[in-house]
Amino acid sequence: MKTVFLILSVFSLFIACSGTDNKKAGAGVGVAPPVTDTPSTPGLSPQAKKYQAAIRSFADSTFRNGSLNGSILVAMDGQILYEQYNGFYSYRYKKDSILSNSPFHLASVSKTITAMCVLKLAQEGKLKVDDSVVKWLPGFPSPAVTIKTLLNHRSGLPNYVHYMDRLGWDKKKLITNQDVLDFLVARHKDIDIGPADRRFSYSNTNYALLALIIEKASGISYPQYLKQTIFEPLGMKNSYVFTQPDSARSMPSYFHNGRQYAFDFLDMVYGDKNIYSTVQDLLKFDMALSSGFIINKDFLDMACTPYSFEKPGTHNYGLGWRLLMLKNGKKVVYHNGWWHGNRTAFYRLPDEKITILALCNNDSKMIYSVRKLADLFGDYMQNGDSDDDGEKSTVRTRHSSSKKNTTAKVNTKRKYHRAIAAKK
Repeated sequence: MKTVFLILSVFSLFIACSGTDNKKAGAGVGVAPPVTDTPSTPGLSPQAKKYQAAIRSFADSTFRNGSLNGSILVAMDGQILYEQYNGFYSYRYKKDSILSNSPFHLASVSKTITAMCVLKLAQEGKLKVDDSVVKWLPGFPSPAVTIKTLLNHRSGLPNYVHYMDRLGWDKKKLITNQDVLDFLVARHKDIDIGPADRRFSYSNTNYALLALIIEKASGISYPQYLKQTIFEPLGMKNSYVFTQPDSARSMPSYFHNGRQYAFDFLDMVYGDKNIYSTVQDLLKFDMALSSGFIINKDFLDMACTPYSFEKPGTHNYGLGWRLLMLKNGKKVVYHNGWWHGNRTAFYRLPDEKITILALCNNDSKMIYSVRKLADLFGDYMQNGDSDDDGEKSTVRTRHSSSKKNTTAKVNTKRKYHRAIAAKK
């Protein structure tokens, strides 16, 4: 164990030294956002230098004219090939430059960390993935639902984001994870709960409940567990789980037109979202996964195994990770995210030991296009795939567009996908 800690300490030092020095890029008001780019990294092989140039070319063409308000990082076996920080912490007011230590709301990328914590507890014998949820959450109304079916979105539970306000929740009252459980217990006859392990249905409810199970199994709060078990041991100094005291320091998020998202009744639930982090910290998390520090290979393989086969296709889901199972045998392990203007992407190419990370807070779907970088490293066939991969702005709040505008967007998207399908 001492050896592992030493390796991780050296790795953390490497990340700190190899990251771009942007301390001199101070705050600016009403000026063009500074772009912090990776210089030519010493010691790269000729092939790695070619990758670096190709990534830079891709980023320059994809995020031209300052459209990136966020951060990008691409690494090979832990060595950073490219990183960029662009824009402002306060996007609307063009204030406070985004730096390497600026934490973004990870949105659904938070699910990957939640899932790995559950598997860590399983590896330690503190729970079993096949445990019934009712064992950990007394009163839970579906005995057939297991921890595993929460992890792989096969629980049959609908999304609390949609049904709680529809069934009468007072939107002036902030929802907590315990509220999600209590509401499910009290109103389960009014909630359309499907049969367990019958089909895949992506639902934030699953991961809100998993956070509660982590608390039960560990004996401490979810934010404290992640701090003690993941963030501090890995040197993820700019990562935290959002709680109300963090309101003053957390990065705001924006509509694409620059209007800020208001804090609303859904914003306190964690596990499904609400982890804040940076691309450099996420690289540390990724390297810890690869090294076996968080969970061993057997549990990681379990997480990266597909579980849903109701519909044929390349898209699938493991335990906390989306999967692309390509016909040529290649596999992409990834997760995208969206929450109130925060859009995030975390791609892992296990064969080539490539990590691709991108975060933004200005609701730009272009952030998902970093998946196309996979084709630089292997035959991943990503250039014709959808950009958002189901991470949609589906929460209905007072800021939402009218039904007419929403319908028009849906129809436009359908036409786009029909056109893509016609070309194939």
